[in-house]
Amino acid sequence: MSTLSAGVDVLNDDLKRVNMESIQHKNALDSLSPDISTLKLSIQEQNKILDDINNGQEVTEKDIQSMKEKLNDMKGTSYDGTFLWKITDVKEKMDGRQISIYSPAFYSSPNGYKMCVRLYLNGDGNAHGTHVSIFFVLMRGEYDAILKFPFHFKVMFCLYAQNNQQNHIIDSFTPDTKSNSFQRPRSDMNIASGIPKFVLLTTLQNDENSYIHNNTMFIKTVVDFVDMPKRPLTYAFGLNQGLTNSIQQTRVQQENERQT
Repeated sequence: MSTLSAGVDVLNDDLKRVNMESIQHKNALDSLSPDISTLKLSIQEQNKILDDINNGQEVTEKDIQSMKEKLNDMKGTSYDGTFLWKITDVKEKMDGRQISIYSPAFYSSPNGYKMCVRLYLNGDGNAHGTHVSIFFVLMRGEYDAILKFPFHFKVMFCLYAQNNQQNHIIDSFTPDTKSNSFQRPRSDMNIASGIPKFVLLTTLQNDENSYIHNNTMFIKTVVDFVDMPKRPLTYAFGLNQGLTNSIQQTRVQQENERQT
C-alpha cells in the first residue's frame, strides 16, 4: 500500500512538473508573440518597399527609354528653318497604298515654329496620277503662345538632282495669311498647304532620271525669314550640303550682297 501511495506521489509530482513546464512554455510563447507580430510587420514593410522599388524601376526604365527616344529625335532635328529630308524606298512608297508620307518635325529656332513636310508621291487632288505634290505643315509647338501668327514666311522646296549638273527642281510659295493653315495651331497639325504640282511623275518614272538614285531621293525645305531675293536662295540649294549651316548662310549672304 505504501508502494502504491509512493507511486501516486511520484505521478503527482510529474504532473505538477509538466504543468509548470507547460505554463513556462506558454509564457515563453506569449512573450514571443509581440516579436512575431513585429517580424511579420517588418516583412510586410520590406515587401512593400521592394514592390515600390520594382515599380519605381519600371517607371525609371520607361523614363530612360523615353529620354533616349527624344535624344535620338533631337540628333536629326533642325532648328534653323531648314530641313534636308532623305526619303528611302521611294519606288515601294510610290507603288504602295500609303497616300502620303510626313517628314520628321523641324523648327525655326529652339524656341520657334514647329513644322514638317507632307509629300504625296502620286499626287493629291487634281494632281493625282500626274505630279508629286508637296505641302508645308504648321504644327502645334511648345512656344506658340509667344510667337506671331499668322505664319507669313515664304517656303521653298528643292528636289535634288543626284549628279554634277545640279539641275535641281526648285519651287516656292507664299502663305495665304487668311487660311487656317497658317493660323496658330489648335490641334497637333494644321491643314497642309503648298504646291500640288511640284514635279511631273513622268520625270521620276524615267529610269535615267537623276532625282532617284539607289531608291533614294532628297528634298530640302527652306523657310525664308528675311525675304531673301530668289537668286541667292536658288544659289543656296547649289551649295555643298556637307558645309555647316553657318558657312552656307554666310555664303548666301555674300551672294545676296554681290547681287545687290
